[in-house]
Amino acid sequence: MPNFLEQLVAEWFEFQHYFVRRNVRVGKREKGGYESELDVVAFNPEKQHLVHVEPSMDADPWEKRERRFGAKFAAGQKHIPSLFIGFSALPKLEQIALLGFAGQGGRSTLGGGRILLIGDFMNQIRADIAHPSIRNNAIPEQYVILRSLQYAANYWKTPAGLDA
Repeated sequence: MPNFLEQLVAEWFEFQHYFVRRNVRVGKREKGGYESELDVVAFNPEKQHLVHVEPSMDADPWEKRERRFGAKFAAGQKHIPSLFIGFSALPKLEQIALLGFAGQGGRSTLGGGRILLIGDFMNQIRADIAHPSIRNNAIPEQYVILRSLQYAANYWKTPAGLDA
């Protein structure tokens, strides 16, 4: 079962009309096990967008993160094309390290992928789902987290003194 962030990312891309694969084990080894597991891989043939997202709430040092995300993203580069057999040509793969904790180091990449902060990702979702009104366009119930966020965006009142 995926964790909350993996589930949120998968729901978001599915809601945006992507074909989504979650927790994909890749690189089967002869003596058992796999080279890696890719958290979320999403493809939208109409937009010609292929994305691999690795969400993390770790607070590890950058050197350790660089090794871990580098290995995940290298495995993605190597194995993701085989997940979409039958498509004549896949677009360039975008890889994203979705981080909860990133400090103020000014980094924009990690392990070869782009860094996206969870706060920025959540704000993107909020901007897209807060309108139109939930009364006329509720997110389908299969997207449990997104629907919950839509309800929150529509019904929570912003305390005085805080920006919406």
